[in-house]
Amino acid sequence: MPECSCASDAIARANVPTRLFIWKVAPSMLKALLFAAICGLPLCAAAQTPEAIKFPTIGSQAIGRATLLAIDDYSLPLRKNLCYYMTKPTVREEPLLTPRRGDTSAPDHVACHFYGTVLQEEGKFRMWYYAVGWIKEPTDFQEGPICYAESDDGIHWTRPNLGQVEINGSRNNNAIDLPRQKTQGTFIVRDDDDPDPQRRYKMVYENRPKHDKYMSVRMATSPDGIKWTAGTDYPIDDGLEPCAFYKHDGFYFINAQFAPNGFSEGGHKAGRQGFVWLSTNFKDWLQESGESFTLPEPKDPMERGLDKPGDQVHLGCAPVSMGNVLVGFYAIWHAHPNPGDWFGDGTTSGDWGLVVSNDGQHFREAVKGHVYLHGSESGVKHPDGVDHQMILAQGNGIINVGDETRIYHGRWANTKEWKDYYGEIALATLPRDRWGALGLIPGAQAGTVWTAPFIVPANGCRVTINGEQVDDMQVEVADERFAFNPALSGANAGTSNKTDGLDCPVAWASGDLKSLAGKTIRLRVHLNRKEATDEPRLFAVYIESSTEPLAQAK
Repeated sequence: MPECSCASDAIARANVPTRLFIWKVAPSMLKALLFAAICGLPLCAAAQTPEAIKFPTIGSQAIGRATLLAIDDYSLPLRKNLCYYMTKPTVREEPLLTPRRGDTSAPDHVACHFYGTVLQEEGKFRMWYYAVGWIKEPTDFQEGPICYAESDDGIHWTRPNLGQVEINGSRNNNAIDLPRQKTQGTFIVRDDDDPDPQRRYKMVYENRPKHDKYMSVRMATSPDGIKWTAGTDYPIDDGLEPCAFYKHDGFYFINAQFAPNGFSEGGHKAGRQGFVWLSTNFKDWLQESGESFTLPEPKDPMERGLDKPGDQVHLGCAPVSMGNVLVGFYAIWHAHPNPGDWFGDGTTSGDWGLVVSNDGQHFREAVKGHVYLHGSESGVKHPDGVDHQMILAQGNGIINVGDETRIYHGRWANTKEWKDYYGEIALATLPRDRWGALGLIPGAQAGTVWTAPFIVPANGCRVTINGEQVDDMQVEVADERFAFNPALSGANAGTSNKTDGLDCPVAWASGDLKSLAGKTIRLRVHLNRKEATDEPRLFAVYIESSTEPLAQAK
């Protein structure tokens, strides 16, 4: 077999540490090499792997394709005559999964809760959620076990009989066997970078320790997402209630709220706030946590705490990682406790705020205080017509399916009486990556926005725009110090021949970005109102590295 140096060349071109390259890129490269060996292809052709798009001032990168969302003010930091126009998701009125009321052998005969996960794999959609059923109706119910569902289209779901857990004398159910079935959440990552196929799926699930004082988390791994092996008992020595588990830039993150031992300034009690816990290998977790997203605490320390009225962060942030940016939701917990009732039965409600991050830990609102989705906009129709407040539940539920961003979520009815408890799983959608747009302020004829500086990969890169009236936009190229490149700016600025679209390619008549390989550049995007009725909208800029050598790139 002839010697090939493409792997080492790729590392050198990407200009990243070898261990980081192996972590992020090697699995896909090994697959390419195996494919080449089977098909008799030259190994150097098979080893072409997308390079990293690196943003040195932000400290983030994406392999192959970077997404600069309009709502990400780190990636698009400077603008003139532009403001945000936030998108309103379209909510599917009919729920996706509802409780199997009346069937006491079903684990979810009271509620289906999406503090859970949806993955799309090889044409199949897979969902993990947690169930609620009565132990002693109507005074006590069982939270958990974790359950599994499948779908061909992500809309119509079946609950396969797994035969793992006995419930009320029957194993004919979709429950997953794990230690201590009393759970309140399941968050799963498919980790193709792990060389051990028995650890292909990794789960963080909320579980109540034997002392039963507070909820915490346990870990589990699986080769198929169905049969799970539990990990170390409670590897984080804290009470925490999670809403998301995700992998970003080589780290594993749990995003959660402290329960119940959160403290604010001065050692006073705190309301619900978002924190993260980290691991480098999934097995060993740092005991220290850091803030992910918080809301202001009341000025009076005596008005702080879980049982006090006011807005709090319910369970933290639940994002999806796109490599250089994460986007997701935190639940705005409108706490309205009743006398003698710390929770607010029938009075507390929950909406969603939209947040972004570039490092997986520190999240910020795109528009401070903006309610992205009201509970009433994804409302439960209680089957018994019982009055209730709506609470939205976030999880590992954001996925892109073709030209659509899907937001799987939970919605549950906070009723005055526990006997009326009810929850179901729902879906909201957006056109792909159109979380919000930059558009011209009223009366302005033109506006501009700068990208953060990024390093052009060795094989060059392509630029596309997700927007409306894109043919009225221009893209200029400058160095990191804002000095324009005359061949790619001014009269030579890049344009697109597409009016609207999710991927409108930008081309420069007198050159391209291949000539700037290895250099650090910025882009400036112009939005123009050529007619009085024009409303150009910029939702995202994509920068995609080329896998073709420079001499062969088209």
